[in-house]
This record gives sequence, structure tokens and C-alpha cells, in this order.
Amino acid sequence: MLVKALAAGFAGFVFLTVVIATVVTTVVVFDHALTAPAPGASTGTGTAPSTEAQQDIPAEMLVLYQAAAGDCPGLDWSVLAAIGKIETDHGRSTLPGVSQGENSSGAGGPMQFLAPTFDSVTARHPLPAGGASPPSRYNPSDAIHAAAFYLCDSGAPEDMYAAIWGYNHADWYVNDVLAQAARYRATGTDTSGGDCHTASPPNPTAAQVISFACAQLGLPYVWGGNGPDVNGGWDCSGLTQAAYRAAGISIPRTTYDQVHTGTPVAENLLAPGDLVFYGTAADVHHVGIYLGGGQMVHAPTFNEPVQVSAYRWGGDDYYTAMRPSPAQDDSRGTS
Repeated sequence: MLVKALAAGFAGFVFLTVVIATVVTTVVVFDHALTAPAPGASTGTGTAPSTEAQQDIPAEMLVLYQAAAGDCPGLDWSVLAAIGKIETDHGRSTLPGVSQGENSSGAGGPMQFLAPTFDSVTARHPLPAGGASPPSRYNPSDAIHAAAFYLCDSGAPEDMYAAIWGYNHADWYVNDVLAQAARYRATGTDTSGGDCHTASPPNPTAAQVISFACAQLGLPYVWGGNGPDVNGGWDCSGLTQAAYRAAGISIPRTTYDQVHTGTPVAENLLAPGDLVFYGTAADVHHVGIYLGGGQMVHAPTFNEPVQVSAYRWGGDDYYTAMRPSPAQDDSRGTS
């Protein structure tokens, strides 16, 4: 009897020990979930979040976007975040198919996966811990990691346009995702809002340049245009020349000459007021004024007035950026 009693007591002790260990393990795992890295920490792949990103993206979703980008080497987290924004406003949308069910196209979850597509991705790529078991397209962790793998399978990051088009077969969708991603990325020390009302110029000169250019919003594009009082509107380089003249800096008239004026600026160091150029070394055909937050103000082309738009878009031929310094005016030609 004594042996049986001791055996029973030992068995009870072992059982209690296992239970306590299980509880402690659960608490530790749960505590890790509660202490996820703060937004903006270097938890994943790519650039730092802009002010817009930190204000718009729920903290727990931002951490997931950053972490999941590592599933596809070279993929910037901002692309995943842009898809999440456009699809479901980061899971906050109350439309059918976000938290449960499906929309009219059969898509569901925060990243709007079709069930067969999600199942195919998860069959090829085991998802990391932290999601549902089995994986669910309605679970944010599972959905975002699956989206990263799907983009990678579709050509990211080498061909982002094709990869995003594979996610949703529409050119407008690709352009919207790329523009939103640009707004979510901080460029160097630029964390400004990115429009005429929230731009944060780094100095009085840039402030005057942006103020002048933004005052021209809505005016028509006129090839060779030097302003409404001269010939009714602006072309791209006429607008930039006049904006800098308003700040007391004389720059040449044409894009090809403007691109050789001032100090070259790396794309990741763009600041409000910088000039952004498009084309090639032999044919620089367009220029705009960077506002911050991935946006610029410019005179685009015929039938499009002076406006604010993304400085990067699908299929763009972005060339370089310059920070102008005083130069001899040059009124030859137009662009």
C-alpha cells in the first residue's frame, strides 16, 4: 500500500509539474505576442515607415507587413501594406468578405484571397508560427505572409508591376498600389505628409518654391507655357523655373538643362522642394517638384492641369533628382 501510495503521489507530482510547465510556456509565448516590436523598428525588409504609414496603419498590422516582407528577399514591406490598404483598409473595412464570408468575387480576408489561391500558396510555402491552425485567409498573419509568398512567386521584387498585376489583373490597381506604397515609405529624413497642405519644406527656399507651385494647381498645361499671364498656363519646366525664381534662384528653362543644375540627390534622400526628373540621359522629358510622402506637384501633359500626384508609378521612367543652386537663366526651348 505504501509503495502504491508513493507511486500515486509521484504520478500526481509529475502531472502537476507538466501542467505548471504548460501554463508557464503559454504565458511566455503570449507575452512575446504582447511585446511585438514597435512600428518603425527594423523588424523586416525595406524602408522605414513614413509619418502617413505610422498614422494610418494599425500597429499590429505594420509589424506583420514588415516581418512578412522577409519571405520574399528584396520585397519592400510598403507594397504589402499598400495592398492591405487598397483591399480592406488593413482589415478595418466592414464590407462582406473581410472578417468572414466572401465578396461577390469569392475573395475573403484582409488581403482578399480567393480560397483556391490561398490554399495553393500555403501548400507551396509553410507559413510561420503566429497564425491559425490550419492556416486561414481571415487570419492577418497568415494572409499577409501568404501575400508576400504570392508576390514572390509572381515575379517580385525584380518585376513589381507584373507581380502586383498577378495579384489583381488591372493596370489601375497596379498604379494605385505603387502610389500608395510610395506614400508609406519614408525617403531619407522625409516624413512629411506629401501634399500641398501637409508638405514640410526643410528650409525657407523650399517653402517658397512649393508655395508658388501649389498656387498654380488647376491651371492648364500649355506646351512652352510660362504662366497664365503670358500664354495661359504652364509646361513642366516652365512651372519649375518660375517656382524657383519666386524663391530667388534662377534655373534654366528646359528639363535637359535643369537636370544639370544644382546638386544630385539620391532617391532615398529626397526632400520637399527637390526636382525629380524622368527620361534618360539623352532625353530628359519631364520634371516635377517633390512634396514629400512620395508625391510631387507638376504640370503633366496636354489636357491635364497642374496637379499633385505620385512621383513613382507603374512603368515610370524616373531618372534622377536635383537640388538646384543659383544658375544662369536659360530661356531657350521648351519641355
